Amino acid sequence: MAGIVNGIGDRFSQVALLTLLLELTGSGFAVGIALAIRVVPFLIFGPFGGFLADQFSRKKIMMITDLSRIVFAISFIFVNNESHIWIIYASSFVLAAGEAIYAPARKSFIPLLVKKENIIRINSLEQVMLGIVLIVGSFSGGIVAFFFGPDLTFCLNGLSFLLASMIIFPLPVIDKNHQIKKNDQFNIFHSIKTIKKLMIASSTLYIVFLFEFIVPLFNGIDNVLISIYAVQEFKLDDVGVGLFYGALGIGLMLSFIIAQRIHQHLLLVGLTTLIAEGAFLILLSQIHTVAIAFILYIAISFLSGICNTCFDSIVMKETPSENQGLVFGLLTTMSNTIIGISMFAAGIILEAVKNRVLGFIGGMGFVLTGLFLFVVYFIKIKQKESFLLND
Repeated sequence: MAGIVNGIGDRFSQVALLTLLLELTGSGFAVGIALAIRVVPFLIFGPFGGFLADQFSRKKIMMITDLSRIVFAISFIFVNNESHIWIIYASSFVLAAGEAIYAPARKSFIPLLVKKENIIRINSLEQVMLGIVLIVGSFSGGIVAFFFGPDLTFCLNGLSFLLASMIIFPLPVIDKNHQIKKNDQFNIFHSIKTIKKLMIASSTLYIVFLFEFIVPLFNGIDNVLISIYAVQEFKLDDVGVGLFYGALGIGLMLSFIIAQRIHQHLLLVGLTTLIAEGAFLILLSQIHTVAIAFILYIAISFLSGICNTCFDSIVMKETPSENQGLVFGLLTTMSNTIIGISMFAAGIILEAVKNRVLGFIGGMGFVLTGLFLFVVYFIKIKQKESFLLND
């Protein structure tokens, strides 16, 4: 419930913010910078957030980060012309820093709340939650911004942080193994050493880390192009941005139907859906009809929801509970930092390359990544079989 409230407020704000930037600057580069700034702070605060999640109450971390972001969420109302864009960049950085600390605490909280055999179902329900957020937040946010202006959406985002923290407050403190040891300290080298041991012990976890390293390179392109397609290609402004994000939400909700039934071969299913997602992104780059684009976005997010469920479940199943904060913190840091770089680069490339050409490149990136990870996976399997035979 807190995630839905928090997420809807954020989507309300994001739709209005991206459209406002395009109106003030008319530049895809400005959108790329704004989206990049939202994720770059994960490089600094992501690992630290993972450390905090393994040491302190995850409930308290979530509440504190929500409450501390209220003022910055509302600050966008002071952006009235191009000279005020620095407010967007500065506040976006702080909001992202809070999310970088919040995300590992939330992800590593889930396995403490549910039995191991229910993790697949919970992670598929997470996609439903994201779907609700996209439909209600993005589509409704686009409509609200169109009829009432962006300032109302920014205020609603600030209110959502307050409501989310109030929803979390009644929860009992059920965190385990959070006794702070005298010698415990945040050490990035120790963290990397721990991650290396985990990847050696689990081939599937190794593939997950490769996935989180490569896929965000092309994810950033798609994130930038959603708004660009809606505003510049289909001429739909706020309503179009909300419409396409709403389509993504529908797809994520539908993914629950399939994802909850997957209990075996999580990695193979995840990689297959990644390749199919890339194929639909390639098709989207060639489409000029709004209705077909809407359907394709549903299909893309449907596949993405299944893929995300598989990979999140692999991490929760393969990682010891005492290391989950660390693992989710580093995965979040890696993927979000790379997405940020990708979005920044996409904004620059869009100044010289056509929107649809870049969309085609992004889709091909998904397809080739999926094929590459399939090859790596089978090589790992062969190496393991060879080792057992020799042993």
